[in-house]
Amino acid sequence: VNEQVDEFEFFLEKDWSDGLPVVTPTEERIARMLTGTKRSPDEVIGPIPPAMEVATVESVAVHALMAGCKPEYLPVVIEATEMMLRDEFNVNGVQGTMHGVAPMMIVNGPYAEEIGIHGGNGCMGPGFRANAAIGRAIRLVLTNLGQGIPGVSSMTIFGMPSRYTYCLTENMEDHPWDSLATSKGYG
Repeated sequence: VNEQVDEFEFFLEKDWSDGLPVVTPTEERIARMLTGTKRSPDEVIGPIPPAMEVATVESVAVHALMAGCKPEYLPVVIEATEMMLRDEFNVNGVQGTMHGVAPMMIVNGPYAEEIGIHGGNGCMGPGFRANAAIGRAIRLVLTNLGQGIPGVSSMTIFGMPSRYTYCLTENMEDHPWDSLATSKGYG
């Protein structure tokens, strides 16, 4: 993007935005984002339905950058992308359904706290950068690589706010039950 072009309008015209401003992914910014992982930028994560564009570590990093992520959020975005591609998740169904569904990331453990993912009051609302940016990065991956575009392959009637971002952590200090990860056999 050159200086003569309005960057926000450029991304909107290309359908590379969710309607909100994005951070322009320059080579320098992408390189900085990739410092958040030890994985190779060329490593294939997998094809994103329904368009089946192949996600790589670098392409996921670009979308994390566009969403406003810090480099330390990148491992979570990569892992969430990998988890969505598991057969039991059925991301193709999530992408094309008429219902207002969206992937929800529940990130547990010390890393969630370290990078600032919030699980207390208002955790699904504004004001928590990690929650907002990580969830938004996943949506941009689904929209841009998977072409999960409303009215094209996403047939949600009205959509819903969680299609912008849906990421939180459990508030383990204030509830008496095991974490979701433990109940699923991971923790």
